[in-house]
Amino acid sequence: MVDKQVLSKTNKVADGYRPVPFDPKTSAATKRKNSAAFCEAYDAMEDEFEALGALLVARKEAGLTQEDVATRMGVSQPVLARIESSLGSRKHSPSLATLRKYAAACGKKLVIRMV
Repeated sequence: MVDKQVLSKTNKVADGYRPVPFDPKTSAATKRKNSAAFCEAYDAMEDEFEALGALLVARKEAGLTQEDVATRMGVSQPVLARIESSLGSRKHSPSLATLRKYAAACGKKLVIRMV
């Protein structure tokens, strides 16, 4: 049996596991250049990506974990994870009330702008 000791800070382990680095921004930029269909689909979701980015920035600036925000909102951490992931999936968009609670939990105020 292989001992799974960590061999270095790059998460290489004795069994040969080596994580593959993934940069979603670079990957998306490459796919946008090479696929008109991907570009169209990606652009159609731009507002949702921006909304998700705003949520994550607010949480990070507040120095909070998902668990922290969930507790402040009165929901469980898995519910909060679904709220954050729902913006990119289009399966269910959070209500304005939910977004207001999220903002308040992060010490922010929800502001909506149309440009």
